[in-house]
Amino acid sequence: MSAIDIHARASKDFDVKLAETKALLRRAASAYAPVTQASSLGAEDVVITHLINSLALDIPVFVLDTGMLHPQTLELLAQTRASSRAPVTVYRPVAEQVVQFVAREGQDAMYRSIALRKACCHIRKIEPLARALDGQRAWITGLRKEQSQARAEVPLIDTSEEGQTGRVKFNPLTAWTWGDVWHYIQQHQVAYNPLHDEFYPSIGCAPCTRAISLGEDFRAGRWWWEDEAAKECGLHVKHDNPTEQVAA
Repeated sequence: MSAIDIHARASKDFDVKLAETKALLRRAASAYAPVTQASSLGAEDVVITHLINSLALDIPVFVLDTGMLHPQTLELLAQTRASSRAPVTVYRPVAEQVVQFVAREGQDAMYRSIALRKACCHIRKIEPLARALDGQRAWITGLRKEQSQARAEVPLIDTSEEGQTGRVKFNPLTAWTWGDVWHYIQQHQVAYNPLHDEFYPSIGCAPCTRAISLGEDFRAGRWWWEDEAAKECGLHVKHDNPTEQVAA
């Protein structure tokens, strides 16, 4: 069975959520330019990219190619770049930094300590992210409240970074369920990563991602050898400043 067969179940208020999401994306494009979508090419992100394209919004997309992505993810990246109306830019880590880190710590350093894993994430994700967001007034993510306990309070509009970076973060799918995401994918025949069919709900770098079992948390397959509280790479840092809870 495919991920669509298993998960595509729209919630009762799906149409309301979809309208809210479209309104938020339009608002982001019109009032917060320049704005960009950060895509990991996961199920949530392909939905957002499809919406951006279908609404003909002036929102470019970027993907972080860490150098450790699954072949399936790279294939979807190529397909997306070829078919997307919105431009898709790929950011990669500084090659010299990767070579030096691997030479010093080894290819499997991420398994030895949280500090080394986060150092790897910094080189492969955080530094390229900084380049991708340079000059942007806002960015769009696929974060959802349902994804994990750490993300249970993700707002539609997160202004907590604004004082430090000058940027606002939009999370247009925050209220969507996993069933909503797959209902949209089914309804619009959106291309998705085939790893989802192999029980990978959250897909990152190949060494740091595994399939999950029935009943496990959505992000249980990410850095599964670590404590639950550590399971973020630093792309989405939680700040204490107030956030805007609803879209206009």
